[in-house]
Amino acid sequence: MQTEMVALTREKETLLITLWAKAGESLLPDSLLRDRFAAEAAARIDYDFARLKVDRDLMIGLAMRAHTLDGWTRAFLAGNRDAIVLHLGCGLDSRIFRIDPATGIDWYDVDYPEVIALRRKLYPARDSYHLISSSVTEPGWLDALPRDRPAMIVAEGLLPYLPEEEVPLLLERLVQHCRSGEIVFDAYSPLGLRLIALQPSIKATGAVLHWSLGDPSELERQVPGLELVTELTAYDPNGYDPVQIARMSWPARFAMQFFSLVPPLARIGVLLRYRF
Repeated sequence: MQTEMVALTREKETLLITLWAKAGESLLPDSLLRDRFAAEAAARIDYDFARLKVDRDLMIGLAMRAHTLDGWTRAFLAGNRDAIVLHLGCGLDSRIFRIDPATGIDWYDVDYPEVIALRRKLYPARDSYHLISSSVTEPGWLDALPRDRPAMIVAEGLLPYLPEEEVPLLLERLVQHCRSGEIVFDAYSPLGLRLIALQPSIKATGAVLHWSLGDPSELERQVPGLELVTELTAYDPNGYDPVQIARMSWPARFAMQFFSLVPPLARIGVLLRYRF
């Protein structure tokens, strides 16, 4: 099996955290994602994943996040047979293979040129699958997208790393370019952002987080046309399948229960779904 060297640093290196977590979770006997593509891709990368300190709880937590975003994506595609999917900051995520969209759905993965080059080596090509080599904050790449089709836009583990002023600008460009659709992503309060920065996995990469969101309705004011549909807090035990939460260690379960009872802590991390 041919292995691929990686030379990613800081924010770009964090994509290896999510890849390794999803690959590891998919190898568990009670896997939620069952993402064999992630497991196979991780096995082909020449990199010391141990330095990222990804434990079982992080694997399960990131798998739950991905599963929720996958579910929202599937639901949108079920109601929009002529849709496009736009995966921003796709990293090495194998979402297109997990969802396996029907014929007629055009899928666009967007990330830095070196990340897209690595994707081409690790994942197979498929019909109606387009790779765009660009920073998401550069406006020019949007010219490659059709304007007359509904769009499902996914940004997992991306927006907190962007400069604070760039996030509303990016969302505004997307809303103006696409006819209609949904945008789904994870976000963190200012307190949540500080706590995430202390995670061993993030500290190992030296990545810096910038953008936080204290109130999801704030984006509705900043980006005309956005309408908040769903807000799922990371520490709401009623928001996720209890079977999945039960897979975590008892300290993680205790922390989720405790955080859910303290409003400032309950909202430190959220999954958000907006329509436009």
